[in-house]
Formats: sequence, C-alpha cells, structure tokens
Amino acid sequence: MQSKKLRILSLLLILAMAFGLFAGCSKDEAGDKDDQPNAGDDANKPSDDQPSGNSGKDSIVIATMSETPSLSPTDHNATAGSYMNLLTYSTLFNSDVEMNPQPLLVESYENISDTVWEFKLRQGVKYHNGETMTVEDVKASLDYAKTCPEISLYNDCIESVEIVDEQTFRITTPGPSAVLLNHLGHHGNAIVPKALLDAGHDFATDPVGSGPYKLVEWKRGDSVEFEAFEDYFLGEAPIKHMTWKIIPEGSSRTIALEAGEIDFIVEVEAMDYDRLSANDDVAIYEYSATEHNWMMLNNEKPGLDNVNVRKAIDCAVDKEAIVTVALNGMGEAIYSHAPNNLPGASEENVNSHDPEKAKEYMAASGVDPASVQLAIICSNDTKKRAAEVIQANLKETLGMDCTIESMDLATYLSTTADGNYTASIGNYTSSDMVSFLVGVYHSKSIGASNKTRINDSEVDALIDQASATIDPAEREKVLQECVAKINAQTPQIPLYQPINFRAYNKDLQGVEVSPSGTLYFENVSWKN
Repeated sequence: MQSKKLRILSLLLILAMAFGLFAGCSKDEAGDKDDQPNAGDDANKPSDDQPSGNSGKDSIVIATMSETPSLSPTDHNATAGSYMNLLTYSTLFNSDVEMNPQPLLVESYENISDTVWEFKLRQGVKYHNGETMTVEDVKASLDYAKTCPEISLYNDCIESVEIVDEQTFRITTPGPSAVLLNHLGHHGNAIVPKALLDAGHDFATDPVGSGPYKLVEWKRGDSVEFEAFEDYFLGEAPIKHMTWKIIPEGSSRTIALEAGEIDFIVEVEAMDYDRLSANDDVAIYEYSATEHNWMMLNNEKPGLDNVNVRKAIDCAVDKEAIVTVALNGMGEAIYSHAPNNLPGASEENVNSHDPEKAKEYMAASGVDPASVQLAIICSNDTKKRAAEVIQANLKETLGMDCTIESMDLATYLSTTADGNYTASIGNYTSSDMVSFLVGVYHSKSIGASNKTRINDSEVDALIDQASATIDPAEREKVLQECVAKINAQTPQIPLYQPINFRAYNKDLQGVEVSPSGTLYFENVSWKN
C-alpha cells in the first residue's frame, strides 16, 4: 500500500548537528557531480514561457547537483540519468513507492512455467513522435539492451523474447528468475520504437519514448527542459513545463529555493537541514534510503589486493564521525557490505571501528602501509568531507598517507569503471538485494558497476542461486550467506546509509519518493 510521507520536519537531530559544523572546507555537495557551481548570468533565470518559482502554476523548476551523462536509457547506470529517463521513457513495469514492481506498459502477465512468462502489452500507447507502440518494439528494445554493457546486467535474466501475436509476447529466462519483473522496470529496459533503433537514432540527445514528458532542450552544464506529453497513456501530467537546473553547489541550491528561483531540490545539502526545516515556505520529504555509501577500493592494486590491508583500513575508519561530519548526523553508520534495509542483509563477519585491531590486521598483512597508494576520488562536497575523515583516520592509526582528488561525475564514472583508480567515495542504490549484489559484487559487472573488481566464484554462485530462488524466505537465507561471505572479504569500506530528504515549495502536492530514490513527478501538481 502506498502511503504519503509528506511532512514538515522538526529539528530531529539537533544534538548531532552541533558536531557537524566543523567540516565545511570543500566545494561540492551530496550526490554525484562536478566541483563548480553554475555561475552563468542566466543560471537561475527562466525563459519567458518558464516562470520562476510557482508563479505560473503550470511550471516547475527543479534543482539537481548532477548532470545526466546521457539521455539514452542504455548508455549509463547513473542515478542522475535515471531521473531524466523516467520522465521521457516508459518500461514494462515500474516500481511503486514501496519498491514493489507494478505493471506499466504491461496490461497483464502470467508465469506459465518455471522459465516462461507471458505478457499482454497495453494497447494504444503513443510515442512522442506519434507512432503507436507494438510488440515488435518490445522485442527490439529488450534485444538491443542486452548488447549495452552499462545496463546488460539488468536483462541477463532474459534469454529470449518471442512475439506470440500483435498484443502478446513471451520472455524466456535461463532458469527460474526472482528478479525479472524488477529488472523490466529498470530504465535500461525502456521500450523505444524499433524503426528508430534500426535507423541508428541518437537517443542520447533526442529521447523519443512514451514517458510523461518530452525533451524541449538540453543546455549542457546548465539545464534540461521538458514539456508534458499530451498523449501520455496515463493522462497528461498536471505540470506542463519542467526545467531541471544543474546547480552543483549545495548552498546555492538552498539559496535558490529560499529566493523562489526554484521549486524543488533533489539533493539537499545536509548542512542546510535546520535552516530549511525552519522555513514555513518549505516542505521536506524525509525517507530512509537504500543508498549504500562506501569507499571503493580497487582490489587489483598492490596492497589493496591483500584482505588484511582492506580489513585494517576498515577498522581504522571512524564511520560515526563520518556521519557527523559529512551528513550533519543525517544518516546511519554501516559496517556491512549491503544495505541494512533490504531483505537478505547480514551483519555476520563485519569489522567494527577498532584502531588496535586495525594495527593487528596491518601487521598480519606483511605490507608496509607507506607503500599503499590511496588517492580518494570525490565528486561532491559530502564525499570530500567523508574523505577528509578517512584521511585523518588512516594517518593517525596506520601511518598511511592518502590524497583527495576532485573529479566531475562523468569522469568519475568512467575512471572507476575502467579500474584506473585506487580509492573513491561512491554509492549504489537498488530496490532489491539481488540486483544490488549483482551490480556491485558479481564478476560479470566488472567494467561497469563492480568497481572494486572483486572476482570470486563462490560469491557469483550464491548471487546466481539467489536470483533463481523464487521462495522469498529461502532466497533471503541465500542472500544472507552471500553478504556474510562478502563481509569477510571486505572488498571495500562501508561508510553510511543516509536519511535522505527532498525540499520543495510548500504549495506543491503529490510528492512521493521511494526508498530507492525514485521520483514520480508526473503525479506532482500545484495546490489550487
């Protein structure tokens, strides 16, 4: 059951806040984006048909820190890109506010055997170019997505797609699949016109889909503008004009909301929580996120390929201090390598903050800490604040020197995916544990979202077993065993799961966000 979570927050964490103010010497903010704020003359100046703030009642201006790497659904696996894709494309299923898969382009479906699923396609769905969606489009889109390395892990559970008739298609899986419906809701499996795929259409700059909004203009580094799609199959969105402003600096986003220059902040600067929650013109939506944040370690690099070195680093890092400094107390320190609020979580084999144990692990490794090269890549303020705590911890406890390097989102994503790094502050968000483990720890995701480059056949086998286990209780046991094994290997350093929140004009209604961060802007409207 979906439940509205809209509320104006009181000062819940005032004691924690008192400790969080000594950290702010960096430039970026929470999420994934580059260092410099948008400083152009027109940075917050809407066009004539895009009124500032809520003056038009049919327009909305949204501030986000991170610019999408692409407008194509298959070119990336970035949260910033997913926001754009869910506006312009539609998938066979989507995830509701409680992260359950729900039919979207599918009218009905049936699991007719262990490995065969039959689906009825919703009829009369229009694309932005006026064409009508067909089952041929479905087959072509899913077949094409399997060739795209960034998102192929979300459709490797699809062995084949068969057209039965003009409304019906079947998907065959390699074995029983517990993740198929969730994966059919991933942006990488969006349905697009077969004719455009065949013609080599550039979806990266011209997203032709069947989503609730159509692209108007993408001003790189500045903004992305959309308009409501009149023929959207679920009905035209209440807000007709939408502009996403790229504002990397958190304080600048806060100021813009307070000034009425924007209406909605996607990534809210944690240090501004008190200030915004005390503003009567601002509403705040709070939720416990499945976003799992860590310091990635490249397990292929000298020193970091030693499990005892990784355990020493893990024990040396004070994660409670990171929550205070980086998040202003708005989060939970974590010690497991998987989200603690998804079925299958396990605390078995975790390391705690223990400086003396860290020294023991370092001694057992036989590695000179001075020889371990750590350059921590950060793409925003929150990450840099976390890295500064880690830097101090490692120097004090292990005598290990590390540097901090700023990098924009696109460069950070490609650099870490290619393995050209030693350490980086990163995160991953998923609506189910199987998808999380496949993306972060399965060897088939090396070169994509498995950035520690862990390659363990036993871990792979347990993830594959969980993917094929239909019974939820049995699947949870397999997942717990898998997470415990990963914890023992310590491929990276778990840091925190945030208490996330969105801040917006109090006159907006219908705002909902799932724990995985999905936004449903097609349901948002202005109060009359």
